[in-house]
Amino acid sequence: MTAVLESAARSFVERTAGAGPAWHRVCAVEDLEPGWGEAALIAGRQVALFRTATGVFAVEQADPATGAHVMARGITGSRGTRPTLASPLHKEVYDLGTGECLGNPELRLGTYAARVADGFVEVEL
Repeated sequence: MTAVLESAARSFVERTAGAGPAWHRVCAVEDLEPGWGEAALIAGRQVALFRTATGVFAVEQADPATGAHVMARGITGSRGTRPTLASPLHKEVYDLGTGECLGNPELRLGTYAARVADGFVEVEL
C-alpha cells in the first residue's frame, strides 16, 4: 500500500548557491520497505521513492504513458545490474536511475537525485 510520508524531518532544506536546487529531507530510510514504493509530496511535487538493494531512488509519481499518479505502486526489479520499475498500468519498464523506458524510447520517467544522509532519505528538487 502506498502512503504519503509526512515527517518532522521533511522541514529540513539545504540550499545550495541561491535559488538553485535544494535537498529536501523526506523520511528515515527505515520508513522505506525494500522493494516497495512510497509516495511523497515534496515542495508541492508528487514523488515516488524506492529503496532497492543498490540504493534509494526518487522518480516522478506520474506515469509517463497516462499521466496518472501511480508509479509508487509499480513493480521493482532489474535488468542485469540496472534497477528497474514497471508501471502498474501498462507494465512499461523504466530504469530507476536514468528514467529511460526500456520498451518504448518515446517514453521517459522523470528522475530526481536521492541520497541517504544521517539515516534520512533526501531528494534534490
